[in-house]
Amino acid sequence: MFTQDYLLQSLFVRGEVSNCKYHSSGHIYFTLKDEKGTVSCVMFAGQRAGLSFRLAEGQQVVVGGTVDVYERDGKYQLYARQIILDGAGLLYEKFEQLKTELAECGMFAQEYKRPIPKYIKTLGVVTADTGAAVRDIIQIANRRNPYVQIILYPAIVQGEAAAESIVQGIHALERQNVDVMIVGRGGGSIEDLWAFNERVVAQAVFDCSIPIISAVGHETDTTIIDYVSDLRAPTPSAAAELAVTDIRDILGSIEGYREELLRLMQRKLSTERERLSNYSMRLKYCSPAARIRDRRQYSLRLEEQMQAAMNQILQRKRHQLDLYVERMRGLSPLEKLSSGFSYVEDQEKRNVRSVDQVHIGQELTVRVRDGVFRAQVTEVKKTGIGKN
Repeated sequence: MFTQDYLLQSLFVRGEVSNCKYHSSGHIYFTLKDEKGTVSCVMFAGQRAGLSFRLAEGQQVVVGGTVDVYERDGKYQLYARQIILDGAGLLYEKFEQLKTELAECGMFAQEYKRPIPKYIKTLGVVTADTGAAVRDIIQIANRRNPYVQIILYPAIVQGEAAAESIVQGIHALERQNVDVMIVGRGGGSIEDLWAFNERVVAQAVFDCSIPIISAVGHETDTTIIDYVSDLRAPTPSAAAELAVTDIRDILGSIEGYREELLRLMQRKLSTERERLSNYSMRLKYCSPAARIRDRRQYSLRLEEQMQAAMNQILQRKRHQLDLYVERMRGLSPLEKLSSGFSYVEDQEKRNVRSVDQVHIGQELTVRVRDGVFRAQVTEVKKTGIGKN
């Protein structure tokens, strides 16, 4: 029946591409869908001449071919001979062309990306003033840090005037000198998001001196400004989390820094106290008072040594003197006199040691132990003793 039906041998079906798979054999398997239903499709490698672009998810296309039964699965499918872009598919092709042009111009280059400030005071938002996107951004930003000021530029984000409105919003917030800017909107079809694929919007994002976070649509939606912006967020909510640091993290970091600072201060104080103690000890040994005290003690030691040496010398000299005294005592005339001897001298004070020195009638002076007396020679008698 399928083979004999002329209408099923040549027909065109419009729909959105999904479940697109390129097989290693060169065949392309995909599904066409719309709001009412789906149909399985296949384009064999031999029919690839009828495809002038790369088939991808989400494209709106018109597929021309034949309807027949795939016997193994017992279901009918569309065997494509040609595929052309239709409506949104043309927009997708335009998107790819602009993406290629801007990439060749270097607008996607990583070296042009500016870092997002970690701590901000003002947050600029370019989006519609109604809708879930702006509410999510404000709610999440206030929850993470209520001290951040949010400046909203209520831009038109859909339709013919959207691109110019978004550009004006970027310029206006740039003049306000906000710390970081979020540009985006909620999800939608490729037609709804097309304003963010315009060249003028991409150029405004690239030229802006303020770091920009793009937040267009849902996580699976991709626009040109996602490649041009400094950072892409999958959703507006995620953009708010990326732009505003959680104040609890800030306070935690401050507390950590405070504890680290106290620890370092304690270590520094301990080190300086130890160094001061060492300096104090060195000062005690090196100070003039300490040196004077040391010299005084040294002088006292020298004085004691001198006193000991003098006492030793005096003791030795006393002992030597005692020896001399004893020797002198043995030679002293007085000692002789004390022993019963006497000392005789003539009138000229000469010691009379021989009878030859005297004559009869001569007066002599005689010294004995306890005094002196005078005597007169009455007799002289010589003996044989002491001839010398």
